[in-house]
Amino acid sequence: MALFRPNIWGYHFFNSASRLQVQNGELGVLQRSQHLKEKVRKLIVAPVEDSTQKLNLIDNIKRLGVSYHFESEIEEILQNMHNNPPPFKGKDLHTISLWFRLLGQQGFHAPSGIFDQFRDENGDFKKSLVDDEVGMLSLYEAAYFGIHGEDVLDQAIHFTSYHLKSRLGAMSPNLERKVGHALNFPIRKGIPRLESRYYIPMYSAEASPNDALLELAILDFDIVQAQHKKELQHVTGWWKKLDFVTKVPYARDRVVESYFWPLGVCYEPQYIIGRTIVGKLIAVTCAVDDTYDAYGTLEELELFTDAIRRWDASPLDPVPECMKVVFHTLLELFNEMELLTANEEKSCFVPYVKQSFQKLAEAYLVEAKWCNQGYIPTYEEYIENGVVTSVHPLLQIASFLGLGNFASKRVFDWVSNVPRIVRASSVICRLRGDMSSHKFERKRVHVASAVECLMNQHGISEEAYTILQKVLDNAWKDINAECLKPDGVPKVVLDFVVNFTSIIELVYGNFTDRYTHAELLQDHIAALVVDPVDNLQYQWML
Repeated sequence: MALFRPNIWGYHFFNSASRLQVQNGELGVLQRSQHLKEKVRKLIVAPVEDSTQKLNLIDNIKRLGVSYHFESEIEEILQNMHNNPPPFKGKDLHTISLWFRLLGQQGFHAPSGIFDQFRDENGDFKKSLVDDEVGMLSLYEAAYFGIHGEDVLDQAIHFTSYHLKSRLGAMSPNLERKVGHALNFPIRKGIPRLESRYYIPMYSAEASPNDALLELAILDFDIVQAQHKKELQHVTGWWKKLDFVTKVPYARDRVVESYFWPLGVCYEPQYIIGRTIVGKLIAVTCAVDDTYDAYGTLEELELFTDAIRRWDASPLDPVPECMKVVFHTLLELFNEMELLTANEEKSCFVPYVKQSFQKLAEAYLVEAKWCNQGYIPTYEEYIENGVVTSVHPLLQIASFLGLGNFASKRVFDWVSNVPRIVRASSVICRLRGDMSSHKFERKRVHVASAVECLMNQHGISEEAYTILQKVLDNAWKDINAECLKPDGVPKVVLDFVVNFTSIIELVYGNFTDRYTHAELLQDHIAALVVDPVDNLQYQWML
């Protein structure tokens, strides 16, 4: 049985009121927010002679986390820029890179050949670009939106990352902060809410930030953070009543980290149902995972799987009480999903989640049998099962219950068939998780990971990590390509998939399991649901 570290948060950590509630009435806060939104909206729609100004404004609005207030305006502007590209002759690297990236973020395809003008006769990027640090940073960010066959963008990542690292000490302090952050978390792989939290102080340090936009970003962050705190109070209170720490002592106690997951996927206020459902589902699924992985015997797990197949507890009579607790909690959670989605008439989609969970249990059982038999599958055999045990197909289906009007039968049929973008996201999740935990799990009896399967199949060692990194890079290109071909799938659905993938990059990046070793995720969680934006005050309070 694995020994996991205890919960680092406790259950009463988030009971304090937000500074908004203490210092100001809610009505005054909302009125000020609405006033600022109108000022920023006027800036967005105002005509400008130089497209660079408009691109920079939209970029800042997105990075500050308030673009959800102006979705239609931004969509219209970027669609027009896509259909009628501004003249780029004589434009700088920053402007062209920003145009390319913003179109990619919005789901519009832009030709990567536009960057050929910055290469010399040998096909290498011009050495003169090295002195343009802002341009190199913009190119670096844009290059992560590349798809298969865009070699110029692969080259751009290597060129810019090398030269940006080499020049870090010679930059202005604020640019150095931006570059240092981007090298660790490029925008494409960044979690939107965290990116906003870290970008606000960077934007405030600019030579001339827009006062209304900055104030809106700070105020909006605190308004939404207050809502997130209430949600987390509810989720942690629910978890405490379950008393899994006592009743299921072998499972990881990670309810706060579980809520962080959907918060990173969809922080906007309207997705409260999705955050609640997925946060609870991850906490319970973690216990199910640990049941298969670190507790139950094969005979007990077969009975447990049969109960999930039938959604009937009768097969569980011979199994330990703690496994029964996990199963009944799962049943109660599905009932809660139906209640939470009933008002919007979306409870009819809960069976999609239940069916996905049945597939997950079956896949967990396959791994348990492999482990019991000492069988090391081929990499291909492992990854087919691993797409399911990544849990991403399940979580993405569950998150769509909170999509409101975007939750349709077409969307649930689409995601249930594990389309290319969901498969790519799941592969990234499976491989990142395996690469982060491979050495730890070799210390105990555990199913072979993707790393071990590859090593065993091809008689290699550390080269396996290089091969898997290439698989990860290609999976991101698959995601980028699918975001440019929505095929009738709403953009918000694709954004959820991308954000799920970004969560994985943070939680399991750099060969570290920050979910299991929760202290490594603590500062990121605190930045979103504990700490206010540092050293900044609202102008209207002064």
